[in-house]
Amino acid sequence: MITQAHLGWQSLSPDVESLVLLLKDAGIPTKEQSKIQGPVKVVMIESVFWGKAAAVAADNRVRWCAVWAEHRPPEIDIFAAMAGRNGHLLLHTLVPDQQGELPSQTPFFPAANRPERYLRDMFGVHFFDHPDQRRWMRHQAWQEGQYPLLKTFPLAGTPAEMTPPDCHYPFLAVEGEGVYEIPVGPVHAGIIEPGHFRFQAMGEDILSLEEHLGYVHKGIEKSAEGRDVRGLVRLAGRVSGDSTVAHAWAACQACEAAVGITLPRRALMIRGILAERERIANHLGDIGACCNDVGFTFAQVQCSRLRELWQRQNAAVFGHRLLMDIVVPGGVKGDLDAVQLDFLHAAIEQLRSELREFLPLLYEYPSLQDRLRTTGVLSLKKARSLGVLGFLARASGECWDLRRDAPYVPYGNMVITVPHSLEGDASGRLRIRGDEILVSLDLLEEMLKKLPAGEVAMEFPAVQGDCSGFGCIEGWRGEILAYVHLGEGGRVLRYFPRDPSWLNWPALEVMIEGVIVPDFPLCNKSVNGSYSGHDL
Repeated sequence: MITQAHLGWQSLSPDVESLVLLLKDAGIPTKEQSKIQGPVKVVMIESVFWGKAAAVAADNRVRWCAVWAEHRPPEIDIFAAMAGRNGHLLLHTLVPDQQGELPSQTPFFPAANRPERYLRDMFGVHFFDHPDQRRWMRHQAWQEGQYPLLKTFPLAGTPAEMTPPDCHYPFLAVEGEGVYEIPVGPVHAGIIEPGHFRFQAMGEDILSLEEHLGYVHKGIEKSAEGRDVRGLVRLAGRVSGDSTVAHAWAACQACEAAVGITLPRRALMIRGILAERERIANHLGDIGACCNDVGFTFAQVQCSRLRELWQRQNAAVFGHRLLMDIVVPGGVKGDLDAVQLDFLHAAIEQLRSELREFLPLLYEYPSLQDRLRTTGVLSLKKARSLGVLGFLARASGECWDLRRDAPYVPYGNMVITVPHSLEGDASGRLRIRGDEILVSLDLLEEMLKKLPAGEVAMEFPAVQGDCSGFGCIEGWRGEILAYVHLGEGGRVLRYFPRDPSWLNWPALEVMIEGVIVPDFPLCNKSVNGSYSGHDL
């Protein structure tokens, strides 16, 4: 029997207002702020209480979401996002921009480990009591004492003629008779982006896996500075190309909240249509790839065919296979006419008809399920500890979904079904993907039928003064966050995107223990974290 606890850790956590009261009851002075607009509450606390605030949140089953910083000389603003039962709370504190330090939140939330190390590498903020003091993102590209996201650091940096190889990262070693090491990457044989995986194994059994990511630091956050809003949203759509709709929408939501505009409902409904079509395309691709990694080529061929047809429909109706640059500040680029609506309705019914026959085969085919079941198990307890998101969390029993639990237009008046299971294995993750496709098809049908009349875009207003906004969108991998700070004239002073992959990648290390080496590709694909979404 699935209990309320199984249906979501956050179903048992306090709402945002109650969380603020819990902080006060613990002796942490809080000061509410209203500078950041959007679906979030912001409270200021003193830096000395940073770790204690995390302890209070962890004791009350609050999910840790993100940490980021903004340099406003001579200080650095630090923000940490926490998710309660009904939305997000931002903790805000200040440290000096020279030798600033904070208590680490990692001892209470393992999910904070890599993001805090990233802040140390990019801003020079030291987190004491952090269990891991190794570099995470710098990879020899900058000298000691250089911190790329400080305002004093130039966009082009100070590159050497050749960046030294990052060959001395101190991976944790496992010793013992018969133990051997397998290095994989960072350059791979296929077309995937660079990432390093270091296995310790005995025979075919993997004893441990350690990841090292961040080899392509694209400079997304730095190059956002100085752009106008339209240029920012184009950049946001390239944080992770397979989530271009969700990242662009989150950035738009933050910008639109910052200036206080409410979009036409037709525009928001079309954004929802785009997001669900993006979700379906990616889940189809992942289902096929997981099956291919265990030699079930038939499923790969069928999923590739269905995904290709779906993306050709995207190109025919919206002008781009991946739906890039369709979401714009103030709405969407282009309307839907009656012929296109009929075309999209037919596409939904065609895909649904095929999946009714195809998915049950995958769920029950013995030789396929023999490879998937009990492979790469991520327990509910570990999923909650790491704060994993999306289909990865739902396959382990944690079924938080922004569209249902902290809804935004157009989802607020819709019944959102959130598929979930308790298996936590590769089979469960494949099934959740398939079930989510069917849910998205139903949502698409409802949105197309209820598409209101009206405009699909509005003029983005001139920005008269300093303003900030927060956005959160349920992408196909899970919750995507965006923070935007606009200055006079609408130029971007700070943009921070948080892709779900930051929280989902560590789950691969946990689920791989005891798995045989040949099943690593399956486990990896069943998580399918975005290198690009991580390598900002």
